Amino acid sequence: MDQLNIFGETQINKPLLPGLIDYQSGMFTKTESDDLLQKFIKETPWTQRSVLMYGKDVLTPRLTAWYGDQDADYSISGNGSTPLPWTDELLVIRKRVEAAAGVTFNTVLLNYYRDANDSVSWHDDMDNIPGRNMIVGSVSFGQVRIFDIRKKADHTVKYSIPLEHGSYLLMKGDFQMNWQHRIAKSTKPMKERVNLTFRVSDNVNT
Repeated sequence: MDQLNIFGETQINKPLLPGLIDYQSGMFTKTESDDLLQKFIKETPWTQRSVLMYGKDVLTPRLTAWYGDQDADYSISGNGSTPLPWTDELLVIRKRVEAAAGVTFNTVLLNYYRDANDSVSWHDDMDNIPGRNMIVGSVSFGQVRIFDIRKKADHTVKYSIPLEHGSYLLMKGDFQMNWQHRIAKSTKPMKERVNLTFRVSDNVNT
């Protein structure tokens, strides 16, 4: 199956993955998005995580920061840490995302893509924990990057969504169970982009 663009002629006025993906451009105005992009870039305490790949520790090709409720467990593949407290800006964004998603989120992962070389490889958001992060609300600010989707059982079934400045995307239903997604490196010059993924993480006391 050829790669399809959600905004291409083949997909116009047709839902992409009904019941699994919601997309809304312009959830935030250009002015809001411009201001938030610069604030996140300048004020977020970004870190670069190390992950184990093929027996070697490799730095992730992007910067990240986690925020959330103090009693939330947002560990990734068993590696946890204390969440940063919510900022005023994140609380405003969370409220808008929750209204669209109909879900209450308690953590958010911020990803900073500095240029065309920053990326995230094929993955789902379950963090190797069945049932984890079945609903994820995503907001993007800055450079438009392509959100690729492929079916786990058949990698020839794939789609692409350009995530626009100020846009919102919701992954829900069985999406994490049956599909993977990525932001690939680009051969074209890319400006800065910040992506927020809101999640419902487990409580450490349960």
